Amino acid sequence: MPTNMAHETTSSKPTIGERLAAMADVGYAAFQQKLIPTVAAELFIGVRTPELRSYAKELIKSGEADAFIAVLPHPTFDENQLHAFILSELKDFRRCLDEVERFLPYVDNWATCDQLSPGSFRRHRDELRPAIRTWLAAAHEYAVRFGIGMLMQHFLDEGHFDTRFHDAVCTIRRDEYYIRMMQAWYFATALAKQYDATLPYLDGTHLAPWTHNRAIQKAIESRRITPEQKDFLKTLRLSANH
Repeated sequence: MPTNMAHETTSSKPTIGERLAAMADVGYAAFQQKLIPTVAAELFIGVRTPELRSYAKELIKSGEADAFIAVLPHPTFDENQLHAFILSELKDFRRCLDEVERFLPYVDNWATCDQLSPGSFRRHRDELRPAIRTWLAAAHEYAVRFGIGMLMQHFLDEGHFDTRFHDAVCTIRRDEYYIRMMQAWYFATALAKQYDATLPYLDGTHLAPWTHNRAIQKAIESRRITPEQKDFLKTLRLSANH
């Protein structure tokens, strides 16, 4: 088990690291290792997501969360997850955005990236846009993935949608697997929410072939796409030698 997982908050209470260790599930840790190959096996404690979410809220309520998120980097995957869940609960948009910016360089896997989903962002979409543009252009793989994810979460619904967001995602030409997967996920979700406006982007010229086909596959697997739409999307797949 990794050591030095967190600082002690009081002499009478267990450290955050000790609390996480007490919640550990060895079998779950092994399961996570298979799903998240970019993280070294010894960095998984094995705390299940509902328990981490609950603990994040407990730390915020007790006032211990600030001291925990102030110290980076964290030595374990589970602490990064806990950090993401704490940030997701912060109510103050500006503070949350600043903390996200500070945390993103330390995000090293798709799970932590995707679990970082601040609720305060929903109420400040206009203020969020400049940050998203910065993330999409970042060198760091998971900052780019996070930026695409924020577009997918907050800018595909009626009243917030604009095809310029599609254009922004299309212009990203990166080789990293987890960026390409998020691009595909974005367009599959866009097909479910804005089918008519998104369909022209599946003409074979906007996305790299692998991403194009993966977006179609994910859309076909979606319950939000009608059978007729799925049949048509199948005709838009690109051949292997495209």
